[in-house]
Amino acid sequence: MKFNWRRFFIALAAVVLGNAIYLLLLPVLPEKAQHTPFALDWGLVLDFWICLVIFNVFLLFVRKK
Repeated sequence: MKFNWRRFFIALAAVVLGNAIYLLLLPVLPEKAQHTPFALDWGLVLDFWICLVIFNVFLLFVRKK
């Protein structure tokens, strides 16, 4: 299978933007939705979900071109 650089950079941008959004929302999130380092918790799930949504939105725009 050939490595896809375009998808790699889309995923990288989605993770960076998603984490930035999560960190901006962190002060207003309830304590249960805040991530604790080195633990699987709802904060990690929320951060992953934000990145996943942004990744899919980026793919939608790339495929429309």
